[in-house]
Amino acid sequence: MRIGLVGAGRIGAFHAKALRDHEDVAELLVADADPARSADLAASLGAVDAGSVDAVFGAGVDAVVITSATAAHAELIGRAARAGLPAFCEKPIATDLPGTVAALREVEAAGSVLQIGFQRRFDAGYRAAREAVRAGKLGRLHTVRAITSDPEPPPAAYVPLSGGLYRDCLIHDFDILRWVTGREVAEVYATGSNGGADFFAASGDVDTAAALLTLDDGTLATATATRYNGAGYDVRMELAGEDDQLAVGVDARTPLTSTEPDGAPAPAHPWGGFLERFAPAYRAELRTFVDVVKGATGNPCEGGEALKALLVAEACEVSRREHRPVQVAEIAEHV
Repeated sequence: MRIGLVGAGRIGAFHAKALRDHEDVAELLVADADPARSADLAASLGAVDAGSVDAVFGAGVDAVVITSATAAHAELIGRAARAGLPAFCEKPIATDLPGTVAALREVEAAGSVLQIGFQRRFDAGYRAAREAVRAGKLGRLHTVRAITSDPEPPPAAYVPLSGGLYRDCLIHDFDILRWVTGREVAEVYATGSNGGADFFAASGDVDTAAALLTLDDGTLATATATRYNGAGYDVRMELAGEDDQLAVGVDARTPLTSTEPDGAPAPAHPWGGFLERFAPAYRAELRTFVDVVKGATGNPCEGGEALKALLVAEACEVSRREHRPVQVAEIAEHV
């Protein structure tokens, strides 16, 4: 199998190595908007430097992996669809609803495959939580808490292009909340604050956010995120039911210190970032994509899943700006 990868940045380099090491990938072609960066990545992995995005699409590859800057995702998804190529794309499809819907319509019209990179669906902890909830081991689920905390802010130049904290970061929590519980978010009430660098507010964004989410069966969930957590990279989910409760993301490297006399101390080596924390999940989703291309399995995360998570993020943005509860259906009316 020959696969083209477009985007040679941090996540692109990680995916490129996973594809290079896959036994079913005979050749990996790499391209980037910066030719020097793709050349360096290809040389470091023994892959083929395609030289340009056009060259990737003209090389007769069997599939495309899109890890470019967010602004290019929708165009590349459409291009893959028109070429009849299965595509894997890192989230988001686009930072707005019109761009997302337009890309999905191209995929639908072409009848092609689009797998979205919500890697938490492939994490062992989240998968075990999903199985426990679906098996009824917690009894009636009544409360879910989702937490995402970055150890430090992204570069200032990234923030205006990111779509904001809800669309860029918390969208992972919105997706995994839906996936684990099997429920849809019906209503949100969200807020945010800025106590750190000025560039967040200058971009209309926040550096810390919280959302109260009511699911369609009445289950209550909270989702919080911050760009400032000096203790390390912290991603967790707590699920409480009438019979039991469990937690995802609590292990020897969770950057959390107990104040109890017999509680856990601060970890010696806390998680430093998302690529480290979710490395097995990232590799698993790419292996699954290769199986999808081979026809050995179904698509585990179709493009429509990205749209549903984005609708929740959009509702949160409206709620934050207008200081009111927002029904997700209100946002969906505009799709």
